Amino acid sequence: MLDIHLSQLYEIETRALKQQVKRNLDRFPADFMFELNTTEIEFLVSQNVIPNKSVLGGSFPMAFTEQGVAMLSSVLRSKKAVEVNIAIIRTFVHIRRILNGNKQLANEIKQLEKKYDEQFQIVFEAIKGLIEKKNKPRKRIGFDL
Repeated sequence: MLDIHLSQLYEIETRALKQQVKRNLDRFPADFMFELNTTEIEFLVSQNVIPNKSVLGGSFPMAFTEQGVAMLSSVLRSKKAVEVNIAIIRTFVHIRRILNGNKQLANEIKQLEKKYDEQFQIVFEAIKGLIEKKNKPRKRIGFDL
């Protein structure tokens, strides 16, 4: 999640959120939070994630991972920050459950494909046999000049 979105959720200014993060950088390793580079910002603008660069306020936005969002609760100590963090963590857990459900479904589909591949192997071999017979030159019958 970007800092501009998190600051809206926490009902604080983006600069205040960034200030607290910078004061506590040791709590935000690279797998918790990182600043976007120019190329990434251009991509966000081109994909309409943000309408234009001016939304960012002239600075490089910070992007937070699930762990980084959780760490914000220890940096931002307001009641609103705690409420928002609980809601965000619950959302991440829900998303993870959905993704795990999709993995299980994908595994079941693969098992079905294997099962049907084995069952239809005979059919595929029969079709191949018919194709091969069709391509063999046939013995001519009838009157030969």
